[in-house]
Amino acid sequence: MFFGKKKWDPKGKHVYVTGGSQGLGLALAKDLARKGANVSIVARTQSKLDAALKELESLRQSPTQAFRAFSFSLNTADASAEALAAVCASNGGQVPDAVFACAGASRPMYLIDMTAEDFERGMTDGFWVQAWTAFAVAKEMARQNKKGKIILVSSTLGYMSFVGYSSYAPAKHALRGLAESLRSELLLYGIDVHIFFPPTMYTPGFDEENKTKPSITRKIESTDEGLTAEQAAAGLLAGVQRGDHHITADLITSLFRASTRGSAPRSNAFVDTVLDLVAWIGVPIWRSSVDKQVIAHRQEHKTYLESKGFFSASK
Repeated sequence: MFFGKKKWDPKGKHVYVTGGSQGLGLALAKDLARKGANVSIVARTQSKLDAALKELESLRQSPTQAFRAFSFSLNTADASAEALAAVCASNGGQVPDAVFACAGASRPMYLIDMTAEDFERGMTDGFWVQAWTAFAVAKEMARQNKKGKIILVSSTLGYMSFVGYSSYAPAKHALRGLAESLRSELLLYGIDVHIFFPPTMYTPGFDEENKTKPSITRKIESTDEGLTAEQAAAGLLAGVQRGDHHITADLITSLFRASTRGSAPRSNAFVDTVLDLVAWIGVPIWRSSVDKQVIAHRQEHKTYLESKGFFSASK
């Protein structure tokens, strides 16, 4: 980010938010409404969309603001393209100025408890549901010469991972790879690409995660204070307005960002240098702590496996 660079202002712009009926997506849509944006939200459940629209209407800043909701599943290329077409049609055929891909889900489990379908579903819910939206939006922005924004949502687990997330973290790492590839390629069209790495977020999705989350995963995560959906949305929007490519909203994730930045540009040269130094010491300590917790869990886990008949009789 360069000093003096004008911050992005969503006022009067058309912003498309996937997963906009609850959690991070809804909190973000509400923030955008407060800032005067025209907001289109997409999710699967019509009743949740209807409730979300009422909340957006209550935050209207101008009689000219438009709030719209569309019911689509986004886990295929065709469905994502159809959703974008509907959003564009509602705006005179014009592609949105900014697209926030917040849709997604997580189902933490031990790998040994997963079916092949569970494993594959992790990639669909964690990667493809956003990637297909980016795929459609990038093409349409380029066709219309729209110098817009595409924002993907990864996770702290897009920088690292640990026990319980073998179907989810690979998807979030893949989103990072997509975002960095698109950041470079879409410079050709003047399109900005950002990616958000939130920590634990206390949302309806988090409640669903906990239904399958292993106890050791919960223990490791217990040191993560987490964010509310509103706090995460504020951090995300602030990062986009600053022009950050990798966006974080808490210290722990910022340390992992600094230590695993790769080819991504720095957000702030001075701050990132300080974080680099802290991460050089702190990340190995964190990793050692997690490894010790996992090893200490071996006997309890063996008992768990035996209860499920995982081992053969000879063992």
